[in-house]
Amino acid sequence: MSKQVEKIKELVAKRKQARLGGGEKAIDKQHARGKYTARERIDMLVDKGSFEEYDMFKLHRCHNFGMEKKQFYGDGVVAGSATIDGRLVYVYAQDFTVNGGSLSETMAQKICKVMDMAMKMGAPVICMNDSGGARIQEGISALAGYGEIFERNILASGVVPQISAILGPCAGGAVYSPALTDFIIMKEGTSYMFLTGPKVVKTVTGEDIDAEHLGGASVHASKSGVTQFTAKTEEEVFELIRKLLSYLPSNNTEEAPRVECNDPIDRMDDSLNEIIPDDPNQAYDMYKVIAAVTDNGEFFEVQPKFAKNIITGFARFNGQSVGVVANQPAAYAGVLDVNASRKAARFVRFCDAFNIPIVSLVDVPGFLPGTGQEYNAVIQHGAQLLYAYGEATVPKITITLRKSYGGSHIVMGCKQLRADLNFAWPSSEIAVMGASGAVAILCGKDVKNMKAEGKSAEEIKQFLAEKEDEYTEKFANPYQAAQYGYIDDVIEPRNTRFRICRGLAQLATKRQTLPAKKHACMPM
Repeated sequence: MSKQVEKIKELVAKRKQARLGGGEKAIDKQHARGKYTARERIDMLVDKGSFEEYDMFKLHRCHNFGMEKKQFYGDGVVAGSATIDGRLVYVYAQDFTVNGGSLSETMAQKICKVMDMAMKMGAPVICMNDSGGARIQEGISALAGYGEIFERNILASGVVPQISAILGPCAGGAVYSPALTDFIIMKEGTSYMFLTGPKVVKTVTGEDIDAEHLGGASVHASKSGVTQFTAKTEEEVFELIRKLLSYLPSNNTEEAPRVECNDPIDRMDDSLNEIIPDDPNQAYDMYKVIAAVTDNGEFFEVQPKFAKNIITGFARFNGQSVGVVANQPAAYAGVLDVNASRKAARFVRFCDAFNIPIVSLVDVPGFLPGTGQEYNAVIQHGAQLLYAYGEATVPKITITLRKSYGGSHIVMGCKQLRADLNFAWPSSEIAVMGASGAVAILCGKDVKNMKAEGKSAEEIKQFLAEKEDEYTEKFANPYQAAQYGYIDDVIEPRNTRFRICRGLAQLATKRQTLPAKKHACMPM
C-alpha cells in the first residue's frame, strides 16, 4: 500500500471520528433527551449535500483539570457554509455531546470565523445553541471567546440577518449572543434561557422556581418577549427558519426574493366593506383584514404570543416581501402599551435595515393609562415606536381603518413621520381623542351650569349626545385630515389590496437618506 493511500485512509478515519463528536454513548444520551446532534440538525436545516464544514479537526489547548484527556475533533461546535433554497448561508451548531457544548477559546474562534465570512460574503448567519455555557476550566479565555462572538453579533447587526435557534440550555453570558441577533426560535420543553439559574435564584432571592418557569420557551414567548417564535419539535424549528429566510434578503444591500404571484392585485374583497362594526367600541379581528389583502391570504407572524394587542409579521403583495404592523382591536381594544410599543419598534427597525417595505393597518384608541404603564416607562417605549417609524426610509404605506387618536395616531406611521402613502377608510376617526372624551372636556362648564340651572339628567344627556355628534361630524372622520393633505386618499375598504400593491410599485424607486451621523441616540 502506498503512503498516499495510507494517508487517505487516515483522513477518512479522522473524519469518521470527528463526525462522532463526543462518541456513540454521548450521542445516545443526546437522543434519549429527545434532541438531535449538531450534525443531524444542520443536515435537517440546509439543502441536501450543501454543507461545507470548516475546522473539523480543531482541538482545544487547555491542560487544566485534566482537560488534556478530553480532546475531541471539532471541540464542541460544527461550523461551515451551506445553502437553503439555493441561497448561501453560514451556520454553526453547538455540540452538546462534547463537554456539554461548553464554549472554549478555540470553539469561539470557529464561530467567529463563520461570522466573519458571512459578513464578507453578505450571507445570513444561523446559530444553533445547545451549550452548558463557558468552559470553566479555561477561565478568562472562555469569557474572552464570548466577547469576540458578541462583538461580531454587533458588527453584523443590520448587515446580514442573524437567526438563533435555542435547542437546549442557554444560560449566563451565553444568552447575550442570541439576544443580539434578529430572531430567536426556542424549542418547547428542552430549551431555556436565563442569566442566573434556579439554584442561584433560590440562594439570592429565596424564590423557588424551576428552569422551565424561569426561562422556558413559553415564558420568553408570552411574558418577556425575548423569543420571536416557539416550536414543538426540532423539525418545526428548522421549517420556521427556512420560511423566515424566504421573506428576507441575504444582506442589507439586496432586496428580499420576489416570488411568482397568481393572486390578482386588483382582487376585491367585499367583506372588508362590512367588517367595521357600527358600535365604535365593538371589536373585530384584524387577522381577517390581513388575510383579505395579502397574497393568497398568507401571513407569517412574528411574536404571535407576545403583546397580542399589536400584530407584526411578514406577508407578500404581488410577490414582494413586506412587513405588516397592525393594531388588534380584539385584544385590549388595540391599545398601545409598553410591550406593544417595543415589539413593533423592533420589527419596524428590522424591516428598515433590510429594505423591506412597511404596511401599517391602524385602529388604535390611544396608549394604555395607569401607574403600571407610567412606572414602566411607557413614554420612552412609545417614543421608540415613534422613532422607528420616523427613522425608517423604506417605502411606508399607512391605512387607517377606524380609530386613530392623539399620540397613538402619530406613532403609528403618520404623514409627519414621513410615511409615503396614507390612506383611510370612510369609517376612520382621526382626531385628538374620541368624541365622548373630547365633549366631556369641551363642555364641562356647560354641564356644570345646566346642573346649577336645575336641568334634568335627560336634558343633559341629550345635550352631550348632540355635542358628540357635532364633534364627530367636524373632527372624528378622515375628511378633515384629507383636507390638510395628511391623508392622501379616502378609499373603499374592498380596494385596499389594489391600493397597497399599486402603492408599492410606485414606491419601488424610493430614495431617502438620513442626515450624516455616527449613529442616532434613540430612546432606550
